[in-house]
Amino acid sequence: MRPRRLLLGTIFALALPQAYAGPAEAPVVTVRPSAPVIPANMLRLSIEFATVPEGPVLPGIALSHADGSELREPFLAQELWSPDGRILTLLLHPGRVKSGLVARESPGPILVPGDDVVLTLDGRPLKQWHVGPPDLHGPVASAWRIFPVSPASRQPLVVRLDAPIDGRDADYLAVADADDRPVDGHAELLDGESTWAFTPDAPWRAGRYRLMVRGTLEDPAGNRLNGHFETPLDAPDAPAVDATVAFGIGPTPDVSSSPRTSR
Repeated sequence: MRPRRLLLGTIFALALPQAYAGPAEAPVVTVRPSAPVIPANMLRLSIEFATVPEGPVLPGIALSHADGSELREPFLAQELWSPDGRILTLLLHPGRVKSGLVARESPGPILVPGDDVVLTLDGRPLKQWHVGPPDLHGPVASAWRIFPVSPASRQPLVVRLDAPIDGRDADYLAVADADDRPVDGHAELLDGESTWAFTPDAPWRAGRYRLMVRGTLEDPAGNRLNGHFETPLDAPDAPAVDATVAFGIGPTPDVSSSPRTSR
C-alpha cells in the first residue's frame, strides 16, 4: 500500500530552502504516536505546535539512538501541514520501511526492534520510544469493544481499539442513529491512540446506533482497515472499504456484531 492521503485527503508539501535558520519558537503540544512503544515499521508521526511555526521545521528535526547517535536520513524531505498550520506530519522513508526494496537493504531499515530512539527538534528532546516488533496486521474493527453509556446523559462513548491507530484519524470514526442521521459531538483519541472517545453535543437517546468507520483509517505503520502496507510490489492496492458496528443504548438490546463493510 502506498503512503495514503494525510489530513482529510490533502497533502500540503512545502519545498525546503537550502539555508536553515531554525523556526521561531513554537511550543510543542503533542507528539504522536504518543504511546511509549512504536512498531519497527512505523511509517508516520505527527507533531502538534501550540502556535504556527515560522520557517521550516524539518531541517531541525532528528531521530537518534538513546546514546545520541543520529539515524541516517530517516524522513522524506517534505513538510506535510494541517490546514491550520499547527500540525506537522512526517513520513519515514517508505523505501526503508517496506521490505524487499533496495533502499531497505542499503543503508538499511530505519528502526530495529529492541532499540530506543529519541525525536528531537533543534537538539531539544520531544519524545522517546522503544521500538517493538513490526505491525503487519492493521486495525480490525470486529475486535473493538464498545462500552455502554446511559441514556439521557452526555457520557462519552468509549471504544477500545484492538491496537493504536494513526493519531490524526480521530474523525475517521463517527456515530449515526437508527435513521442514519449523524450524531454531533467531539471525538478524541486516548491511551496512546488505542481508545476512541466520543462526547455527544446533546444527551444520548435510547435506541440503536451504528459506529461508522472510514475505510481509509490507518495505523502508524500504514496498514488500513482492510489492507496492509506490507504487500507484494506487483499486488494492487485493496480498495478502501468502510465498516459499521451496531450497538444499542438503554433498554434496546445490545446489537453489537461483526462490522458490515461497504464501498
